[in-house]
Amino acid sequence: MNGPLILSIFPGIDLLGRAFEEEWPEACVVRGPDLLWGGDIKRFHPPAGKFDGVIGGPPCQAFSRLRHLVEHNGYRIAENLIPEFERAVAEAGPRWFLMENVPGAPEPRVPGFYHKRHLVQDLHVGGATRRVRAFTFGRSDRDDCRLAIEYVALHSMDPEPAVCASGGAAPIPVKIGGSGKVKRTYTERHVATRKGASAMGFKTMAYFRDARRLQGLPEDFLEDAFFTVAGKIKVVGNGVPMAMGRAIARAVRRASGRP
Repeated sequence: MNGPLILSIFPGIDLLGRAFEEEWPEACVVRGPDLLWGGDIKRFHPPAGKFDGVIGGPPCQAFSRLRHLVEHNGYRIAENLIPEFERAVAEAGPRWFLMENVPGAPEPRVPGFYHKRHLVQDLHVGGATRRVRAFTFGRSDRDDCRLAIEYVALHSMDPEPAVCASGGAAPIPVKIGGSGKVKRTYTERHVATRKGASAMGFKTMAYFRDARRLQGLPEDFLEDAFFTVAGKIKVVGNGVPMAMGRAIARAVRRASGRP
């Protein structure tokens, strides 16, 4: 194998790993365990000295500004598993690591690694939403952990709201356009034209299609997956937007000395 071996932990459907595979074709991304597939990070012990890098996004609900909404909707807040990320990195002993989370999450601390935190907004790297994520890049070989992230010209001065993974099928909030007129949401616009159909069912499907588009995913992504539509919305919304993931993957690739 000519490329690096990258361990992806807390993968879910692993949109971040997918972005690394697209931007780093010679790399091999190995998925670790995830509750979504019946795995448990607490019982996972990666082999030492085998991986060039470790990537992952521990559950963010404990630090999210929407955690009160999550609890109101009847969901249990996931525990802080950043210490498990730190442990897995320490056990694997890679050259570098990348942790993704919400801006309010604490930075990971791994003995023997220098690190730097980068705040990235989806819109600034080619995406369509306002979503902001924190990426902490750590290295064991040098103290310069800055990522040269490529920012692009904004393709919209009116970015769309980020996909809400825990909001179920709730419609996207109404926005006010530049002209001062109310801009109806995707779901409102289409549900209103579907007389005789199940409004809630169609609203859920419409929200999933919109979520898929906003995350930069193909139109047929998860189309035939075994998840319910609400489940698809949740796993897609929990993922890193593809434009953001690609920009980070390119920056990490350059930082590792592979142009």
